[in-house]
Amino acid sequence: MQKITYKMAEPSDAQLVVDFMHKLGDFQQMSAAIIVTEEKMKALLNEKAGEAIFAYDNGNPIAFAYFCQHSSAFIGEKALYIDAFYVNEEYRKHGIGKNIMAKLAQICLERKYARMEWGCLDWNKNAWDFYVKLGSVPFEILTLHRLSGENLINLAKE
Repeated sequence: MQKITYKMAEPSDAQLVVDFMHKLGDFQQMSAAIIVTEEKMKALLNEKAGEAIFAYDNGNPIAFAYFCQHSSAFIGEKALYIDAFYVNEEYRKHGIGKNIMAKLAQICLERKYARMEWGCLDWNKNAWDFYVKLGSVPFEILTLHRLSGENLINLAKE
């Protein structure tokens, strides 16, 4: 491992984000759910609807996080939501994930966001342990619901 560097994504990095999303989908056994294209990702990055940060080892991308701003009516403040986070397997447990999380925490504070939030699959014990070690508190009383596709269209017609 050489000197690890970190870089915020630019719209020209859209394909790299997509590539990491496919790695994440494979790892999470959810590859069919990853339908993002380079064009869609480039649009999100251009519009600043989402952002990403990469870690590089000697110029080779080895980890990433994709995130966006959201807000909470509960606390009346903005927050940083991590939508995707992946570290190549051979680079895990070397502090790279923690460094990315620290950089996201810095962004959170610079932008005066109140907190960071993300989801974690129930079966991913390594990730759960990692997040708890960082000081996060699992919000276990909540299940995320999602409405999309035909169901979204049908509800909008009512």
